[in-house]
Amino acid sequence: MAETFYITTPIYYVNARPHLGHAYTTIIADVACRFHTMKGAETFFLTGTDEHGDKIIRAAKEENLTPRAYVDQISGLFRNLWPELNIGYDHFIRTTDPSHMAVVEQTLQKIYDSGDIYFSEYEGLYCFGCERFYTERELVDGKCPDHETEPEVIKESNYFFRMSRYQDWLTDHINKNPDFIRPERYKKEVLAFLREPLEDLCISRPKTRIQWGITLPFDNDYVTYVWFDALLNYVSALGYPDGDLFKKFWPHVQHIVAKDILKPHGIYWPIMLKAAGIPIYQHLNVHGYWNVDESKMSKTIGNVVEPLQLKNVYGLDAFRFFLIRDMSFGLDSNFSETALVQRINSDLANDLGNLFSRVLAMAHKYFKGVVPKTDPDIEEELRFGLKSDALKAVAEFESFMETFAFHKAVAAVWEFINQMNKYIDVVAPWELAKKKTKASRKQLEVVIYNLLEGLRIVSGLVYPIMPDTAFTMQKHLGMDPEAPFYHLDTLKTWKVTESGRTLPKSTALFPRIDTKKTERQISGSKEQPAKSEQKFPPIKPEIDIDAFSQIDLRVATVVHAEAIPRAKKLLKLEVDMGEKRSVVAGIAEFYTPEEIKGKQVIIVANLKPVKLMGVLSNGMLIAAVDDSGSAVATLDKNVKPGTPLS
Repeated sequence: MAETFYITTPIYYVNARPHLGHAYTTIIADVACRFHTMKGAETFFLTGTDEHGDKIIRAAKEENLTPRAYVDQISGLFRNLWPELNIGYDHFIRTTDPSHMAVVEQTLQKIYDSGDIYFSEYEGLYCFGCERFYTERELVDGKCPDHETEPEVIKESNYFFRMSRYQDWLTDHINKNPDFIRPERYKKEVLAFLREPLEDLCISRPKTRIQWGITLPFDNDYVTYVWFDALLNYVSALGYPDGDLFKKFWPHVQHIVAKDILKPHGIYWPIMLKAAGIPIYQHLNVHGYWNVDESKMSKTIGNVVEPLQLKNVYGLDAFRFFLIRDMSFGLDSNFSETALVQRINSDLANDLGNLFSRVLAMAHKYFKGVVPKTDPDIEEELRFGLKSDALKAVAEFESFMETFAFHKAVAAVWEFINQMNKYIDVVAPWELAKKKTKASRKQLEVVIYNLLEGLRIVSGLVYPIMPDTAFTMQKHLGMDPEAPFYHLDTLKTWKVTESGRTLPKSTALFPRIDTKKTERQISGSKEQPAKSEQKFPPIKPEIDIDAFSQIDLRVATVVHAEAIPRAKKLLKLEVDMGEKRSVVAGIAEFYTPEEIKGKQVIIVANLKPVKLMGVLSNGMLIAAVDDSGSAVATLDKNVKPGTPLS
């Protein structure tokens, strides 16, 4: 039976235009949805706009518009932006939709009839920016933590939802379902809040103060609190309670929100569902802020970044890639245009773009653009672990995407891209082509085929993040445009590329950006052009101490070294690490056999053996590489061979 997947973004409040934060949330929802399409799942993707409340009235007055005209205008900006960012949602909901309003009224009446809503007088600290009451302990230096303004004391009669009745139930549910809220830091934050007595939620506003909202079905003098209205969009969009979409997709729902709305989604929403008799959602996935100039984006501060500006200057897929790669899901990230340019030039132009162009150019130069045949007798000798690297990348990509660790999924793909670039450097296809022997020709066929097969897998893995790039790669790899090239099943299989296929001429996927000409300023941010300096690869995903302890680093003495025929960059080393081993190292351009012989070096001793140019390498030499060359890691004094590093 096919998997079912339902993904939601928050519905965005229409008191301001869409910005980078809105774009990020919606793009990651699109990425998650496309990934599950790769798995063959039936998917449903919901987004939309939240259009009631006091802030809407104020914003409309500033624009000299009626609330209805204002929300129509701003909601249209959101609706029109998402296709521009290649976001393929299934439904765009508005809280002014009659069908949604009917579900809100029906749910309110149901909870009221059960006795969980009561009428009372209340005096409290009210933030008009947030449109909610705050307790003293929620304030920071007496101010709203989001708007940095002192709330006003309001005393009025309202309707209240008995959230306190469900506090123990919610705490127990979170503890029994440890990934209910993820990443874990946000689960801990909600549990910390629940350790204090949970106050009942004021769910109405008197019409004497605000009229732009959904009227309570049991009292015509009040409108519904904006959060009690907005949260129900996740079920109203599916035709709750009897719609077929609700029955099919709601059991599989995944919410994505930013951390500023953790409390409504982590506390109000599950309790509302419980009180209404609706099954609880699967997961709440919480991401951090995009900060600009060290501050959260804010219209008040004036540091809002508009996504269309970036997309139009740097390209859509480059923009999408940057957002996914540069934010660790759950943590804050700092936006800068310089970082965006560096990421494009480093990861996209240098790593992926250069690899793609080199491989296609060699296929045309050596085989007239026809995918070569492969010789099974020499495949294993010249694959150099490329197959295992590819399948490892696919497995890690799938695992990370499942848990919303999008940046780690991208890092896994780029690790494979880097392996492919190293493969070219080690094998040196141009040297094989120069020899013009039958044996070297067969070797060249295998090498180019392996590289084309690797690019096929890369084109599938980048699809959720950069769909246009994926299709461009597919086209230039001569693949059938009707075939599901990005499906995980095909990516888990090596040697799918068909020999004999004709390849179109190569194209530049990501031209380098001239940083000297990049002098634009985004939203007043004082960005300087990127300096011309070496860009090192990004730090790889974190590992814990247990994972690190699995790497066995040993001191070894090089007792013999020799060049490897046909390999300009490789030396074969014989090392003594308490036992004799052969290790192949890519240092021949920087060390002669005589220079490396006798040195005490550091070896990864438990690395799986692999054949390089027909020589078995039983370990890996540790070295650093920069623009000046390669430097082998050595010790400042000799120790006994085989000594472990700790």
